[in-house]
Order: sequence, then C-alpha cells, then structure tokens
Amino acid sequence: MAHWREEYAAALAARDRREKANVAIYNAYSQLADRTASSLIAVSNLQSDAQRSALSTPVADPRQQQPSPASGPSPQDIILATRADLAEAQRSRSELEEQLARVTTELEKLRRRNIQNGKRISSMESEITHLQLRLKDRDEELREKAKLLEGFQDEIATFELQLNMAEERSNRLQKENQELVDRWMARMGKEADAMNDAYQFS
Repeated sequence: MAHWREEYAAALAARDRREKANVAIYNAYSQLADRTASSLIAVSNLQSDAQRSALSTPVADPRQQQPSPASGPSPQDIILATRADLAEAQRSRSELEEQLARVTTELEKLRRRNIQNGKRISSMESEITHLQLRLKDRDEELREKAKLLEGFQDEIATFELQLNMAEERSNRLQKENQELVDRWMARMGKEADAMNDAYQFS
C-alpha cells in the first residue's frame, strides 16, 4: 500500500521541523556569546593599556593633572557596560532556555501523538483490509446465490411450462374421453332401442 510514502514524507518533515525549530535560538545565543567575548577582550586590552601607561608615565602632581575631555570611556565604564551586557545576555539566555523547553515539550507531545496516530492508522488499515476481505467474500457469496436463484427460476419456468403442457394434455384427454363415452352411450342407446323394437315385433 502507498501509506509508507506518506509516513516517510511525514518523518522527513518532522525531522526538518525539529532541526530548524531551534536555529533562531542557537543563532541568538551565539551572537550574545560573541558579543560578550568581544566585550571581555576589550576590557582586558584596556586594563593592559592602562597598566602599561601607569608604568611608563612619571608620577605627576595630582593638582596639575586635568581631566581630558577628549579621552575615551574609562575601564570602569566599560566594566559596567560589560556587566550590563552580561546581565542582558543572561536574561536572554534564560528566555531562550524557557522557549527551548517549551518547544522541546511540544515536540515530545507531537512525537507521542504521531506515534499514537501511527498506531491508530495501522489499526485502521488492518481493519480496512479485514473489511475488504469480508466484503469480497460477501460479493462472492451474493454472486453464487444469484446464480442459484437464476437456476431456480429457470427450473420453475421449466416446471410451469411442463405443468401447462400436462394440463393441456389432460384437458384434451378428458375431452376425448368424454367424446368416446358420449359416442359409446349413444351407440348403446341405439342398440337398446333396436332390441326393444325387435322384442315388440316378435
């Protein structure tokens, strides 16, 4: 039967859905991990640059030092930003884990339902095959009974024809017999009349 093609196509479609369902999650997590790693590398480089600058620059009077408004963000700002990114990444990771858990649970439900449906389909196919065999047997039985009925009808028609012929023959024989009886009675009457006439003249 052709149902195995449908099962095979359904299995391929389920595999594709299963493999592609979490692609967005994996991509988002990879991007967050890459961004976090880049932030950590930048902080490490800034800390190293700051240490080298502190070692190579002579100590000056703090009163003579003026903050440079054109300088970039401080390491402390970068650390705070990185921590914020990490917190956001952690929150996003938790959301992705929850989404992954929901999708996994739904997938398991669909798998169990698919297994149940497969069992029901197999059971129904077996029942259909059984019913088809029974229907075929009934068709054969009906054909045989139709042949028997046709034979009986032919025999009944033959018997009716023979009965009609027999009745016609019986009627004909009765008519002939009645004619013979009538002729015989007429003859006997004539003979009796003749005998009576003969006795009267003797």
